[in-house]
Amino acid sequence: QVQLVESGGGSVLTGGSLRLSCAASGFPYSNYCMGWFRQVPGREREGVASMWLDGTPKYADSAKDRFTISQDSAKNTLDLQMNSLKPEDTATYYCAAVHGWVGYPLEDYEYNYWGQGTQVTVSS
Repeated sequence: QVQLVESGGGSVLTGGSLRLSCAASGFPYSNYCMGWFRQVPGREREGVASMWLDGTPKYADSAKDRFTISQDSAKNTLDLQMNSLKPEDTATYYCAAVHGWVGYPLEDYEYNYWGQGTQVTVSS
């Protein structure tokens, strides 16, 4: 079955960096759109970055110029390099996957497979 396992979360100071990784298994990686989302308790889950089937990245405005999404097809991993972190980036970050193309790759309703999440805390 499809499994997504996130790692790499932690606590950093403002301006610091973290690299999240999502290990994917149980599906033909190349046929799936994948993305990173985040959620703060009491708020809706929001899209951060996604990777379309053709490898085109898409970023939320909050992530542009600071975050970079990448995939390693050989290792079946989806990474999110996060630089210049701010306290407002504090959230639980989730990896998600869906088979085929989607119209709105930063909308959580497009995805049907989710990881368990990894916590990112940025303090000032």
